Amino acid sequence: MSNPENLTPAGRGLLDRRSFLAQSGLSLGALSLAQLLSADGLLAADGEPRTAGGVEPIRPDVDPANPYLPRKPHFEAKAKRVLVIYCPGAVSHVDTFDYKPDLFKIHGQKPPGLPAVTFEGPTGNIAKPFWEFKPRGETGKMVSDLVPHLAELTDDLCFVHSLHTETSAHPQGENFFNTGFTQEGYPSFGAWTTYALGTENQNLPAFVAINDPRGLARSGKNNFGSGFLPAAFQGTDFTAASPPANLARPDAVSPAADRESVDLLKRLNAGHLERYPDDADLAGRIASYELAGRMQTSVPEVMDVSGETAATHAAYGTGTGSKLKRAYAQNCLLARRLLERGVRVVQLFNGSDPAGGNGITNWDSHSNIKETHAMQAEIMDQPTAALIADLKQRGMLEDTLVVWCTEFGRMPFLQANGTGRDHNPGAFTCFLAGAGVKAGYSHGESDRFGFESVKDKTSVYDFNATLLHLMGLDHERLTFYHNGLERRLTHVHGHVVEPLLA
Repeated sequence: MSNPENLTPAGRGLLDRRSFLAQSGLSLGALSLAQLLSADGLLAADGEPRTAGGVEPIRPDVDPANPYLPRKPHFEAKAKRVLVIYCPGAVSHVDTFDYKPDLFKIHGQKPPGLPAVTFEGPTGNIAKPFWEFKPRGETGKMVSDLVPHLAELTDDLCFVHSLHTETSAHPQGENFFNTGFTQEGYPSFGAWTTYALGTENQNLPAFVAINDPRGLARSGKNNFGSGFLPAAFQGTDFTAASPPANLARPDAVSPAADRESVDLLKRLNAGHLERYPDDADLAGRIASYELAGRMQTSVPEVMDVSGETAATHAAYGTGTGSKLKRAYAQNCLLARRLLERGVRVVQLFNGSDPAGGNGITNWDSHSNIKETHAMQAEIMDQPTAALIADLKQRGMLEDTLVVWCTEFGRMPFLQANGTGRDHNPGAFTCFLAGAGVKAGYSHGESDRFGFESVKDKTSVYDFNATLLHLMGLDHERLTFYHNGLERRLTHVHGHVVEPLLA
């Protein structure tokens, strides 16, 4: 045996009995863990990557030079495109779509079991809905007078009343709903969808985010960002009043000179790409420039609504109501025009950052909910209902999925101020319509007060898994390898809500 004096300190440590036993114990633990992971199918076999669920990922074959080319879904699905109508600020479910007759019975009381303090402070008494509920359509679904135009479409809608979320803060709530994580920096639903499927129209962006006339939502561009996915799949944001910046040719530059500059840039980029064929960033940049060039023609055309009929403008309300309502109606009309031209994902926002005051810029109504929710509904209701009805009338609902959503709900009781409802992550309502979903259907229930989801509880992970499924995508297998992990929209959670499927 070698002289211990000739060994390194680490080597001498291996000869120490206590160190040997400690190292052995750790090693045996690691071996046991590997055996357990292998038994659950969580270890890669034969060098193949595996997701957290033990399945093999499906990564789309994206050509960096043509990242928007249409790609086949994982399986056949009715939905070819998706419209997401997102309402920042948290719409009160108990004042819109989730009818709770018990709130009328105990209005003004504070039954035992309710919390003394919620997100913004002490709680008040139970409050009945501020608007009357009535049975609607052939289904007799009870819907509030706050949204009379959407109420007329009840037989076409698929409600989810048992949603719950992991946070009661707006920025984190927006992040979680739109990206699957409360932190920033993760890809949005729209980015995942276009990464997987590309788009049918190569002259317009694959993913368009139409911001509220008042500006960006609380989490800003993170709601439609690409995170760690290639930047090509982030949403391009513009509105009916504000087209994408820098598309127009400056007046000082003639059309001929502009064309010559574009041609020269194209030759230089092509020569550089020929010398460095594996430079994916360069290929993606060239593709972005070329799309921008094509958008100089396609965007003015899609934004020109002069050819729309007077009846269409009247249905959307582009000339009636408040200035904000007219601007939002124009955005809804733009959304339909983008969808009918083959844009894969359109995300339409109704509400912005709350910097303008409580309930003034979005649905966040901590006080004066009767006035503030009424103001938001005046903007949102008619144009949104007209958009859905227009898609149906044109036959587009057959292959378009419509998603109306918000980040969480509001409490069935008032805050201590007696005029507003606080945040409620325990229960809220969203609805779907169109391709692949049941019409005139309600899924799940909240409790008798609308305080907590109790029947067929549906997480945001489940909801997003279902949206991907409706687009023909397996949420467990649509992944992107990032920082040593197979990342996905639904993290390591989520199940498709089968009862929603037609």
